[in-house]
Amino acid sequence: MSRRSNAPYSDSISNDGITIEYQGHDEPKTSYEMNPKQHDQPQQTRNGTLTQNGKFIEAVEKFKNKTSKSEVVKVYEKILSGVWSLKGLFDLIDYKVKNDGKRQVFVFILKLSNEQNLITNEHIDLAHTRLIPSEVKKEVWKRDGGKCVLCGSIKNLHFDHDLPFSRGGTSLITKNIRLLCAKCNLSKSDKIE
Repeated sequence: MSRRSNAPYSDSISNDGITIEYQGHDEPKTSYEMNPKQHDQPQQTRNGTLTQNGKFIEAVEKFKNKTSKSEVVKVYEKILSGVWSLKGLFDLIDYKVKNDGKRQVFVFILKLSNEQNLITNEHIDLAHTRLIPSEVKKEVWKRDGGKCVLCGSIKNLHFDHDLPFSRGGTSLITKNIRLLCAKCNLSKSDKIE
């Protein structure tokens, strides 16, 4: 998701960071002259298979009909030009169709999932959240120069809690967050350095 002023979609997040309205996907561009922003967002491809919009709608309907759990979606956000970060795991719970003045678009409603551990799906208390606010990520990225503070790598960077989250470290202040590459982050585990 991108919330910058010139973003191609109108995504939004609630002030508390719990709910996201995520705009669906446009029809793929099929020719140089074709403008996807002038066509309704599709639920199916031309050959009848479901688009990503269609798959999301199908998942919401199954959830609403209680035939399956909510679909868990990884949400990434653009925090700076060319810099994307995992916002967290969100449950896909609803959708609506709205007219943006030119066409029909899908808007998917996602709610922060209680399951935030990507490996074990361990439940966490949202009052003490692992999620790092966008503004903290921006400040840390700038402060750490877009590279691992331990080895200087610029590949596969993670936002790391200096005092581990599992030991009470906060996500809300830049002082406790730093950039580490995957290798340095995994070697650290939850040890306090």
